[in-house]
Amino acid sequence: QAATFRCSARCCEDSTASMQQVQRCIERCQAPLAQAQAIVTAELERFQDRLSRCTLRCDDEAKDALEAGEAQAGVRGRLDACLAACGDAQLRLVPAMARRMQEGLAALPQ
Repeated sequence: QAATFRCSARCCEDSTASMQQVQRCIERCQAPLAQAQAIVTAELERFQDRLSRCTLRCDDEAKDALEAGEAQAGVRGRLDACLAACGDAQLRLVPAMARRMQEGLAALPQ
């Protein structure tokens, strides 16, 4: 972020540049940071989507079991186990997610 701000400040120091030129210069300075944010955001959204789909599946299974007349206590236990399994599965994916983020960030131009 510091490099982005320094670059943007240099754009503003050019007294011969038009407002449009200054704006384009600032946008060029901010592009790498925006790209980095997009990489991280995409990975986190994918992580959240996968977790959400898993928990929705657990909820659906619990509702189906209750509608089929199963005892609430047993259904609750299975729901808790299913949700815990969702969390565990997602936690196992964190190292790969972090690696993809690092690789994506490393590939950005400096």
